[in-house]
Amino acid sequence: MGSSSKKTPQGGGTLRFVVHEHKATQLHYDFRLEMGAVLKSWAIPKGPSMNPADKRLAVMVEDHPVEYIDFEGIIPEGSYGAGLVVVWDFGTFELTEPGDPEVQLKSGRFAFTLKGKKLKGGFALARFARGQTGKEWLLMKKKDQHANPTFTLKSELTPERQKTLAVKMPPCETS
Repeated sequence: MGSSSKKTPQGGGTLRFVVHEHKATQLHYDFRLEMGAVLKSWAIPKGPSMNPADKRLAVMVEDHPVEYIDFEGIIPEGSYGAGLVVVWDFGTFELTEPGDPEVQLKSGRFAFTLKGKKLKGGFALARFARGQTGKEWLLMKKKDQHANPTFTLKSELTPERQKTLAVKMPPCETS
């Protein structure tokens, strides 16, 4: 996966992200941001969008180990998250605001710039003030030069791609 010279506020290295397309019980997209030694993760039922008019529900799930960032495969039946998983997009991200990203997340608002193959430019995550579980967020594309009002999500789980996947266990439980 790609890398850049951008550093975390603490000088901890490149900030990476990945979006996994995950065909489990229901197709969804897992959006993951590398922070510290883990991937902060959200399940996005409709997938991310480059259209600023689209506000996507993003349900925060458990952190995943960083080793999961490039996982692709078929999680076996009977295992949590059983189904097909492929990398839909990946790249690096930069903080929009100075400071500790963990503190920003805890505040319920987190703005960042993605530099991926598909997702580019400014984005924000905002936690629902009155969410039922406290894990409900919105993922929103900011209006910038990368915004695309005609964006259509295209699956990477083509029949050809599915043929290349092997059955294997991820390095953690999946969502």
